[in-house]
Amino acid sequence: MRRFASSTILVPLLLASVLTTPSFVASQNPRRGRPAPTAAPDTTPPGSKVLNVDEYGRWKRIASTGLSNDGNWMTYAYNPNDGDDTLFVKALDTDKLYTIPLGSSPSFSDDSRWVGYYVSEPAGNGRGARGGPSTTPPPGPPGRGGRGGTAAGPRHFELLELATGDKWSAPNAREFKFSQGSKYVAVHMNKQSRQDTTHDGTDLLIRQLNGGVTRNIGNVSQYDFDDAGDMLAYTVDAVDNLGNGIYLLDLGSGATRTLDAAADEFDGLAWSDEGTDLAVLRGTKAEGKRQRSNVLLAWTDLSATAGRETLYDPSKASDFPEGYVLSEYATPQWGRDGSRVFVGIKQQEDELPRIGNDQANVDIWHWKDADVQSVQIVRLQQELRATLSSVVLVPSGKFVQLADSAMTNVQLARDGTWGVGRNDTTYRGEVAWGGTHADYYRVNTTTGERSLIAGKLMRTQGISPDSKWFLYQKDGHLFAYNAAAGKSTQVDGGMDFVNTDDDHDYEKPIWGFGGWSKDGRSALVYDKYDVWQLPLTGSGKPLDLTKGVGAAQQIQFRVVRLDLPGRGGRGGFRGRFGGGPSTEDNGVDLTKPLTLSAYGEWTKKSGYWGLTVGQEPKPLIYEDKRVDGVSKAEDADRVIFTEQTFQEFPDFWVTNTSFASPKKVTDANPFIIDYKWGSKAPLIDYTNSNGQHLQATLTLPAGYEPGKKYPMIVYFYEIMSNTQHQFSMPSFDDRPQMSTYASNGYLVLQPDVVYEIGKPGTSAVDCVTSAVQKVIDMGYADPAHIGLQGHSWGGYQSSYILTQTNMFAAIVTGAPPTDLISFYDETYPGSGTLQQGITEVGQVRMGDNVTPWNHTQLYEDQSAIFNVTKITTPFMILHGTADNAVDWHQGLELYGAARRNGKKVILLSYPGEPHHLSKKPNQIDFQI
Repeated sequence: MRRFASSTILVPLLLASVLTTPSFVASQNPRRGRPAPTAAPDTTPPGSKVLNVDEYGRWKRIASTGLSNDGNWMTYAYNPNDGDDTLFVKALDTDKLYTIPLGSSPSFSDDSRWVGYYVSEPAGNGRGARGGPSTTPPPGPPGRGGRGGTAAGPRHFELLELATGDKWSAPNAREFKFSQGSKYVAVHMNKQSRQDTTHDGTDLLIRQLNGGVTRNIGNVSQYDFDDAGDMLAYTVDAVDNLGNGIYLLDLGSGATRTLDAAADEFDGLAWSDEGTDLAVLRGTKAEGKRQRSNVLLAWTDLSATAGRETLYDPSKASDFPEGYVLSEYATPQWGRDGSRVFVGIKQQEDELPRIGNDQANVDIWHWKDADVQSVQIVRLQQELRATLSSVVLVPSGKFVQLADSAMTNVQLARDGTWGVGRNDTTYRGEVAWGGTHADYYRVNTTTGERSLIAGKLMRTQGISPDSKWFLYQKDGHLFAYNAAAGKSTQVDGGMDFVNTDDDHDYEKPIWGFGGWSKDGRSALVYDKYDVWQLPLTGSGKPLDLTKGVGAAQQIQFRVVRLDLPGRGGRGGFRGRFGGGPSTEDNGVDLTKPLTLSAYGEWTKKSGYWGLTVGQEPKPLIYEDKRVDGVSKAEDADRVIFTEQTFQEFPDFWVTNTSFASPKKVTDANPFIIDYKWGSKAPLIDYTNSNGQHLQATLTLPAGYEPGKKYPMIVYFYEIMSNTQHQFSMPSFDDRPQMSTYASNGYLVLQPDVVYEIGKPGTSAVDCVTSAVQKVIDMGYADPAHIGLQGHSWGGYQSSYILTQTNMFAAIVTGAPPTDLISFYDETYPGSGTLQQGITEVGQVRMGDNVTPWNHTQLYEDQSAIFNVTKITTPFMILHGTADNAVDWHQGLELYGAARRNGKKVILLSYPGEPHHLSKKPNQIDFQI
């Protein structure tokens, strides 16, 4: 039934009992997937236009927001559902506004005088659907002194002088970054021909910001400014390796110094955090080998005339493990004091022969494998680049291996003298979800010595910025490990900070971690509502910093780190050798006022409060809206934030850290006033059969008349009442658009669902039908015209509800697990993992060690497939054949079983589509 004509006829017939509003059906083009043509200019009066899918293209999201360091300028982009993006650079204290069509990835210089960005070629047919592949390049890695971006496709770089509006551009740009101190910008170019694989180097332009002098350096493969912005290090990779080497450019004098040159490949260029030490890998790949054999070159104190050079050659070192190489897959990282360079090693292997047509090609699934074959396949590319962290001690040239096949991950303390190693060999293969157990060890980076911190841990909070402490959770309590003393101490004073609201059958996490105090004496953690200070020595009692105000008013307070630069910076060891504290996070200064986010559990009010330690917190901005997204200028008392409701788009506002007299900056969708728009009813309070207090958010149709009963759509997942103040952005998607239904005369109900272990489907039926019945009893909904939709986990629940009640006139279920017995042993295509963990202790919540073999009847009871004969409601299934989360056959099973039993069912199967539809024509088709 691939022909659109046939599908078009059947779907409205199936849903006729629900879709009773004429404007909804009449506005759709009979040719599915195409908006209805407009015959004449729109003369609809303001506030009277009905929202439908053919109107979605004009709606815009806001992206690329940022503040200049001085707080005087802001960048933002309008990204429409259809059409090209537009970048804006706005002066916040004057009317000056720069508009850059097709602009993206903006970055301010640190002196706030310049902004750089890319400008793309026109997309022709528009940028395509949201949620699908984007033509906007992702931000590139942050460089010394500024953000940049990595561009793909035909686009150029532009440099804008904010005061004058003068521009300078460079064609075919791949990446750019400003130097610290804003003296220079570097622009790295793409190759003229993508088919050229003879070398990696391309032109690098160095532009002097004051004076406008531009220098071109050819065949550059990697580059970076030093911390002071006075020197530029770069590597050359040219045709036939002619001129390959590492070079140092004195930006002031223009003099270039050759640090090393050879007919080898240079990789992993890395300055130290202080910017005076430099490291690089140099090597070649021998014929028949898979890995490049590298040496480490390191220079210390390059601010001096010559600096001191260290060469570490593994082939000549007796302490380097046999059969391994220094790998370019791990960029070297300097320790804080310049005495260590952390590197990655990898086992050398022979190149694998190509498999011919006359040779067997087989994947072996072995019961002893720690990871099943599907996981190994998914992780293949990651494993091919995986390395074991090690260290070279620069003064002595000594090599120390830190990680091995058992302890593959070592999280380094910021000072680099020790780290925390994670060994999960004992627990590999365990059925888990959201984290696995491991034994944790202190690793000495000078000797490689290991000492056990604690065994069988699942949840840890990392290493303190001062490199003294490691915080972890065990048996429901918090412990701090003192690295110097080699001792752990319980620091929670016997209090319970575990999130007891979490209804999964696993080791529950604490409510949250707020960071470390700047003085190194305490850690900040959360209970459900308040912020607590825990002395790390364990010698004092936990201190409630928010004075119980959170618990008394049922407001969840959390620490907001406005002191951390929004652009992130280099990040120390984070993301390189197993994570670590950011070099820009020195801890929370408790001697200064703090900013807290605030969320009313039952009111859904939100905003920001101020806290001076020793006093009760006070509201700065706390409204019956969703207020969030705060970001601060690095060197000024200026912040931006958003506020939204169902009727108010989340535009950006500017204010100071006291949130005094906020001023609106953006206005992305001013035409909202043209449309009929719904509103929110007061929160619906209800209880399930267990007496648990739950809430639901109810959207009222445009022009709602009290006392009139309306048709209603129900959409749900787990907790949904927190969407009370969420703006319903029209978008091409496979989920119902609340704004569209409200505009067309429907109620939309989004209820909360909580779960009893072993009864996920039963719990969903209980919570959802209780909410629906409450809305019926309150006189809102017409009980004969209520529809239900759920997707993914919501699809499991909607499929099960389908078999248990006739409350709904029609049901749509998307990407649904429908047979828990077959689902249990399928793979999660995206990761390759078996669905056993998510079924037992994860989202499905059947229970730890509750399997289809020891609880067969329970699995059948909680599966839609085994209850299919009870179905009385017509329903539709949505499933993409390339679903990377729930196997397509789960939807097919339900279709087949329902069809065999004579039920009214339609399966919309979208070839090649993933878990959520990604192609815009298919998204439009499903919306219709």
